[in-house]
Amino acid sequence: AAVYDVVGPVCESSDLFGQGRRLPQMKEGDLVAILTTGAYGAVMASAYNARPPAPEVLVKGGQWAVVRPRWSDDELIGLDRIPGWLAPQT
Repeated sequence: AAVYDVVGPVCESSDLFGQGRRLPQMKEGDLVAILTTGAYGAVMASAYNARPPAPEVLVKGGQWAVVRPRWSDDELIGLDRIPGWLAPQT
């Protein structure tokens, strides 16, 4: 076991899921389930700082499934529109 601060990917001062938590030793690529994620969950998710919302995974016992995949870059900007008055003039 080791002691970790569990933080989100944006790493702002309030981007903290747990501080000083004793957890099993982890290495790059390990997966961790965080059951309550606040603004990282679907209810408050956004594309803040051009980062697509995290994928959501439903877990029941030893079973799990991605129920909302992470957006692709095309999906992230797919609803953007350039107004006609900004279009290049030819």
